[in-house]
Amino acid sequence: MLLMSSQIEVYTEMSSFSARMVSAAQANDWDELVSLEKNVSSLRDTLTHGLDVDPLSSDEIQMKRTLIRRILDDDAEIRRHTEPWMENVRQFLEGAVTRRKVEHAYRL
Repeated sequence: MLLMSSQIEVYTEMSSFSARMVSAAQANDWDELVSLEKNVSSLRDTLTHGLDVDPLSSDEIQMKRTLIRRILDDDAEIRRHTEPWMENVRQFLEGAVTRRKVEHAYRL
């Protein structure tokens, strides 16, 4: 990953990854989604730990707001695709647990 020198560069990169995450979620490409999320997580860590924070100009503040809104919109779209899938997985796993309990209870 490239060294980022400004908050705006980091948020821009995060926004790029989040847009790609939307595409991965829409395509049910869970491996790609996880991979991209790792990149976003790393950038998020950069924002909280490894970035010298210089004061932003008013234009940069507006750009930062725009990028954060875009990232949040992407996150909502990603959740729209992943939450139903996660619910199906949850139900499948609950069914498997119930089945094992019945099998164990009746020694099947």
